[in-house]
Amino acid sequence: MNSTLLKVLVSTMALVGSFTSARAADLTPAEAQAIAEEGLIYGLPIVMNYAVMYEYAVDKNSGQYKAPFNQIKNEARVFTYEDTAIVTPNSDTPYSLAWLDLRAEPMVLSVPAVPKERYYSVMLCDGNTFNYGYIGQRATGPAAGAYLVVGPGWNGETPAGIKEVFHSSTHFSLAAYRTQLFNPEDMPNVVKVQSGYKIQPLSAYLKKPAPPAAPAIDFPPINNELAKTRFWEYLAFSLPFAPAGPEEAAIRAKLEKLAAAMKSATPELKAAVAEGMKQGEAKIKQYLDTEMKTINGWKAGDLFGDRAFYNGNWLLRAAAATGGIYGNDTVEAVYPMARTLANGETLDGSKHQYTLTFPAGQLPPVDAFWSVTMYDGKTQLLIKNPMNRYLINSPMLPSMKQNADGSLTIYIQRESPGAAMEANWLPAPDGPIYLVLRLYWPQATPPSILPVGEGTWQPPAIVKVK
Repeated sequence: MNSTLLKVLVSTMALVGSFTSARAADLTPAEAQAIAEEGLIYGLPIVMNYAVMYEYAVDKNSGQYKAPFNQIKNEARVFTYEDTAIVTPNSDTPYSLAWLDLRAEPMVLSVPAVPKERYYSVMLCDGNTFNYGYIGQRATGPAAGAYLVVGPGWNGETPAGIKEVFHSSTHFSLAAYRTQLFNPEDMPNVVKVQSGYKIQPLSAYLKKPAPPAAPAIDFPPINNELAKTRFWEYLAFSLPFAPAGPEEAAIRAKLEKLAAAMKSATPELKAAVAEGMKQGEAKIKQYLDTEMKTINGWKAGDLFGDRAFYNGNWLLRAAAATGGIYGNDTVEAVYPMARTLANGETLDGSKHQYTLTFPAGQLPPVDAFWSVTMYDGKTQLLIKNPMNRYLINSPMLPSMKQNADGSLTIYIQRESPGAAMEANWLPAPDGPIYLVLRLYWPQATPPSILPVGEGTWQPPAIVKVK
């Protein structure tokens, strides 16, 4: 750990709260290492979320900027390789995104009536990366409605006309809208749905005077490199906007103790903190490598949920954010992921060609739709390719070619399989491959992928053909 990071740890962790009078001698290197490891695991999703919020809602020059707080940004397009703020973004559903500042007052989210055959969802995810609520076809149905999103400590009465109240555990929160696109020609219909998404302060909804504005905030700049070298600073900045739940008391007390001890840290203590952070990162990677359910080479898990779902399991939360921040609860979507063949051999588009074949009558069982998306194995971002094709999904089935036995084969390779089979081609990168199979609104009854890893339906193995 460099000296700048250590200074940051000392100076900025004071933002967390009132420190004890601990001295360096009160914390052994072994204790410091353990706290740094746990703190990295606990804080990583919070810092990752702050980085996305900064790019999307604060820094107008980030290249990824969407809109100011409490305004919705509708994307009349799907994500491409040029979208880099979020790892493993989906390219099935044009996004509408709104970052909510709930400090001054709650916000009212209104949605239009959406035909039941068109999947849409609004995922509410707070600064702790807790998915604390859903609006959409599965959760609330196709009818129009108004919903109230409130911040920590709000205990007002539910206004007339509000269908449901959602409680964010943090003062800043994300509303991520996904609206299904059937094909490129369908975009005007998606835009029509998006135009019905509205956000307004509760005071405006009630036609009452607005309360005093919340104080302005000097948000510290962040990028991928700064998130590593100034990790503790961003965590300390974020925590005051995230009042601690009961299950967070222990880790926050440990972080206070570590920060106090670092005020007069010995070189040995500093080295212990650096080692602890490395071990935290290694534990997260190990979890994704070994603790997920393995199904025919695909890895899947029940990774995303609300505060009660995680119940203080910070390693699970960190693994979820690292695997693909802002993922859905399994009832909304399941994400089998593949980096290797079933035998453990790394998928590599520069060396081999692969196929993925769904037997006749055994396509992914969903109540909405499914897709297979290609990512660069190193960055987990969509890849530039001559077809501008980042996925194959169920709406594309009419244009794809089935095998004689009724099965469906997807060709996973860098070069085209030829004009006759190009409709079934998923272009691969010139290097490591990362595939994500998405099942939106997975069937709850057999055949089903649920419970994840134990369901009656399993994704077929990827096969190396050349």
